[in-house]
Order: sequence, then C-alpha cells, then structure tokens
Amino acid sequence: MEHLLQTVKIGINKKIYVKDPESSDLGRRIIENSILMINEMGFESFTFKKLGIKIGSNESSIYRYFENKHKLLLYLTSWYWGWLEYQLVFATNGIKDEREKLAAAVEIVTKTTVEDNAFSHINEVLLNKIVINEYSKSYLTKEVDDENKEGYFVIYQRLVNRLKDMIKNLNPDYQYPSSLASTILEGSLHQHFLKNHFSSLTDCRGNDDLGKYFSSLVFSVLKS
Repeated sequence: MEHLLQTVKIGINKKIYVKDPESSDLGRRIIENSILMINEMGFESFTFKKLGIKIGSNESSIYRYFENKHKLLLYLTSWYWGWLEYQLVFATNGIKDEREKLAAAVEIVTKTTVEDNAFSHINEVLLNKIVINEYSKSYLTKEVDDENKEGYFVIYQRLVNRLKDMIKNLNPDYQYPSSLASTILEGSLHQHFLKNHFSSLTDCRGNDDLGKYFSSLVFSVLKS
C-alpha cells in the first residue's frame, strides 16, 4: 500500500484553498507545522501569526494559501478523509465476499492510526488526533449549509457512501444503510475521544477494541 500511495495525490476541493499548498515548499511547511501546532495547542489557540513565527515566514504569506484558519482546518480534515478513503479502497478492492469486505472496511476506518511514510510532510498520527478532537468544529458553524453546497465535505460524504454501498450489498433489505455508515465513522471518532479523555465511559480501551465493537454492532444489526 505504501508504494501505491506514493503515486497518489489526494484531491481537495479547490475552493477550500487560495493556492494549493502541495505546489510549493512553503505550502507543505504550512501544512506540516499547522498539524504539529494544532495538535499541541488546540484549534482555538492556533493562529496564522503563531504559525508564521514557527515557520519563519510572514503571516501574510500564509493568507496566500488559506483565507482563514477555518479553511485550513477544512483542508486538513478533508485530506485525512481522502487518505482514509484510499486505504479503504486498496484494502478491500480484491475481496469478493461481501461480509469479509465490510469487515475489512470497518477495521480500516476504526483502527488506531499509524504513520504513513508515503507523505513525509504530513504526520497522520497527529492529524488523526486533530480529527478526533477538532473535526466537529469544521461543520458546527452557521455556514455549514452553504459550505456543503460548495462541496467542502464531499470526501467525507464519499467515504460514508462507500460504507453504505457495502452494507447494502451485504443486506439489500436493511432500511438504514446511510445511517449505519455515518454512525460507524462518527461513532469511531467519539469512541476514540472517550478512550483518550473519559475512559470510564467506554469499554474500548485497547487498540483492537473499536474494530471489534463496531464489527459486533454492524453484523448484529444486519443479521437481524
């Protein structure tokens, strides 16, 4: 998979950024260091001024890539969902059995993230932590409907639809495939958050527990 991903460019909606950060060394440093800083200090405390100091560049140069830090968060989370989608596609492409394919997909989207050396300027482990802690801030806004119309969340929606199609292929009579698919993704983020911050509220404390829990949930529902 690592060799395959080295040839992949994750396509982000061009309306999210002013200039593609993948097009220059400065843009890649903006992405690399924003991940480090948001993970360290949180999205609320993160500013372009602080980022500029970190990378030794004028604050104005960052605005040449992103209109504001909200758009930067949208870019980072979109990149993460695109990266996860590629992993899911590669891991399930050759599987013919529908149950086995869905089981593999659930494992991919719920497992603990490990660093992928195919993208040297992006720390996927830290980005996963940002998605767990900050993703809801990208859409819990007054502008969410307009941004959705602009396609800002299309990669996330595409990932949900891939899971939905696998659910329908396994059990065409199940009435709530989209709801179950989105529950897997959102529920996984929530369970990871509970594991990290409110461990008494979840039974998923080990690295493999989330996959086992969601597999149990999904296949119990589909069986019924």
